[in-house]
Amino acid sequence: MSTSRLHLTILTGASRGMGLAMAQLLLQPGHQLLCLSRNTQPALEQAAQDSGALLEQWNVDLADGVSAAERLSAWLEALPASRFASATLINNAGVIPALVPLRDSAPTDLAHALRVGLEAPMQLCAAFLGATRDWNVPRKVLNVSSGLGRRAMASQAGYCAAKAGMDHFTRCLAMDEALISHGAKVCSLAPGVIDTDMQLQLRTADAAFFPDRSRFEGLKTEDQLTSPEEAARRVLAYLARPDFGEQPVADVRG
Repeated sequence: MSTSRLHLTILTGASRGMGLAMAQLLLQPGHQLLCLSRNTQPALEQAAQDSGALLEQWNVDLADGVSAAERLSAWLEALPASRFASATLINNAGVIPALVPLRDSAPTDLAHALRVGLEAPMQLCAAFLGATRDWNVPRKVLNVSSGLGRRAMASQAGYCAAKAGMDHFTRCLAMDEALISHGAKVCSLAPGVIDTDMQLQLRTADAAFFPDRSRFEGLKTEDQLTSPEEAARRVLAYLARPDFGEQPVADVRG
């Protein structure tokens, strides 16, 4: 039996789009992947069998970040640190609330967007870093952000706020980790414009409420969208860079 140590990755939002593409790329020999999503993917189980990678999938509603974080913390604390060569958390999950001005937004819709897009990533970061604090291996946190965390857009207050908050808490997190021995490398990374269900939601929104609809229609018709598979490759390539974490807030294109 091989005694080689494994590279552990925890990934949220792995059931579709770029998250699913990242999961498929991460299922390589010598890797262990834990996916936290609302739905499991049989295709990932098959890919894990084909590659020999270890895979675990949890059905998790990240609107309840407390439960997800507590479960993750307990799971990590039960693992032998000596089994792993590295440990990485990728917070990829997010939701776009109804594309309407804030004055027309339902409180429950806004709460859901902020819980999934901001609260849960913070809670999972805390759980991951707390449970692995004594692991003497390279640790990384990659928070998948958005250009809309850095540029305001009408009828997008909930999503923009969640991503702006993600950027800023990652800056704070980078400071925290820089103060300790073997601190984690962290980055909030904008992945570019990707052809996902979110883009479809933006292109088909009511133009009376979403004045930027034509811009997103143009991105599609002018073939300026990156496929989920290519976006996943770019994000994981950025994660593997030797200078990962030197910029706590970055863009995969820059």
